[in-house]
Amino acid sequence: MKIAIPTVDGLLCPHFGHCQQFAVLDVDPETKSVNATEMLTPPPHEPGVLPAWLSQMGCNIIIAGGMGGRAVDMFQQNGIKVVIGAPNGKPEEIVAAYLNSELVSGANPCDDPAFHGDKPCGD
Repeated sequence: MKIAIPTVDGLLCPHFGHCQQFAVLDVDPETKSVNATEMLTPPPHEPGVLPAWLSQMGCNIIIAGGMGGRAVDMFQQNGIKVVIGAPNGKPEEIVAAYLNSELVSGANPCDDPAFHGDKPCGD
């Protein structure tokens, strides 16, 4: 299983489309352990590009802070499960919480108009 976490300065980025890098963690769901972590710089953000790119990287789960509905649909169309509302933190800690069914997700910041300056989320 490969889990993608959008990051900025090594921590979860509140909005996946504005991240600097993706932490891609290769995990063993049976032992609930991380086998390897890769930090990957994504291609320029445009609708549909990141879901296809992460799918090509073998990712099947993305854990994000915020994500618009259109992006959620595109990830799902690429066979990637979407977990939204994850708290700020280090990718390894977020994935450990997810694997142990302890990840507490909150509201999707993209649902708050103030998050995008009173404009709808374009991602």
